[in-house]
Amino acid sequence: MSAVLTGRPVRALRVYEPRLRWPVPRGLAATLAGRHLQQIDRRGKYLLWRFEHGVLISHLGMTGSWRIHPVGQVPDRGPHDHVDLGFDTALARLTDPRRFGALLWHGAAQGDVERHPLLASLGAEPLEPGFDGARLFHATRGRSASIKQVLLAGNAVVGVGNIYASESLFAAGIDPRLPARRLGLTRCARLAAAIRRVLGEAIEAGGSTLRDYTSADGAQGQYALRARVYGRDGSDCPVCGRPIRRIIQGQRATYWCARCQRR
Repeated sequence: MSAVLTGRPVRALRVYEPRLRWPVPRGLAATLAGRHLQQIDRRGKYLLWRFEHGVLISHLGMTGSWRIHPVGQVPDRGPHDHVDLGFDTALARLTDPRRFGALLWHGAAQGDVERHPLLASLGAEPLEPGFDGARLFHATRGRSASIKQVLLAGNAVVGVGNIYASESLFAAGIDPRLPARRLGLTRCARLAAAIRRVLGEAIEAGGSTLRDYTSADGAQGQYALRARVYGRDGSDCPVCGRPIRRIIQGQRATYWCARCQRR
């Protein structure tokens, strides 16, 4: 997506449904008209569309997606297509059936986008060099919540969704119910390595498709098919053969092996 749109000028922004998680800012079309997109990068689960005068912050929620259509090949708008961001050569269309996503503007005059309230408290990027066991150990001190819930919260480490949290904790041999503060440096190092490995495997597999998720080119992610514990309650553990269990933590399902994952 970035390679297709970077350096291109915005021709028009059309908002068909402004009621996302937060309302799409009024006047956003005028703010972006004629401006050149410098690059698209990411912080946690937020896409950052960088222009010379500010950053368009996009979150896809649980069911959102951007689709890129070349000019002249744009399909008819569907009921869940809420925003069209038109460039001179292509159109980026935001689709979000549940409208849990967001599209917000952070002007350059407001300072570094990393200080935006949605980004300021985000944890470490797990695939960058600075993330290791020591950093995870420091981030979990004093945290009484379970390690599974701390991973999902995003203020210790970002990008570890529900599937990847279950898979990483299994790979590290850590009980998902364990209070985060009880993890020592050794187990934090093991967990950090497992997170990096699981996310790397997920990227290679194109992510995880549950229900209606697909990638920007419409392809379905295959990682869920390779999961060792997620969604496999009642099946034999691939390591010890005991049944995989399912529990609910913070309204999210957790899958684990009681024998392989110890407190």
